[in-house]
Amino acid sequence: MKRFIGLTGGIATGKSTVTGMLRELGAHVLDADAIAREVVAKGTPGLAEIAQRFPGVVKGGVLDRKALADRIFGNETERRALNAITHPRIQQAVMERTAALHAQGVDVVVYDAALLIENRLHELMNGVMLVVTTPQVELERLMNRDGLSEAEARARIAAQMPLDEKRKVATWVIDNSGTIEETRAQVKKVWQEASSGG
Repeated sequence: MKRFIGLTGGIATGKSTVTGMLRELGAHVLDADAIAREVVAKGTPGLAEIAQRFPGVVKGGVLDRKALADRIFGNETERRALNAITHPRIQQAVMERTAALHAQGVDVVVYDAALLIENRLHELMNGVMLVVTTPQVELERLMNRDGLSEAEARARIAAQMPLDEKRKVATWVIDNSGTIEETRAQVKKVWQEASSGG
């Protein structure tokens, strides 16, 4: 049975750690961030559309991510305009790759996306894995990882959908606040269920 499983989590909850563990177990994982970069790579229609809508953010045929981020940060209208260009292209690429993997005999494809639930993509899935941790661990990891002050880290966390909201639609919750071994044991169990259709 062909299955399409979502993987998401909060900022700094350890989603990339879980992705690595899933790959070790043989999972085929599509990375939303990597695909998002591909759809606006040099010479793509996506990049041309961004250059037209956001003058000055494409330099030498390449997207200046910082310039674009500065333009859309805190500006809902600009952010929506960017999403209207990129999201349909990302979704199409994901669907094409998923179909290609299924055609090659891969039964389960995992789609790793930070905004999976916010963008309502979970509605297309056969299940969702949610990576969580305690608020304190999330805060400390984010401060350490991105070199942020506590206030900056709290603001980033507050800007995302609360984990408790995401829990409501999750099929499996992986708690990544313990040891690597504890997380690995949970990932193994979840993968067995997800890949067996359980």
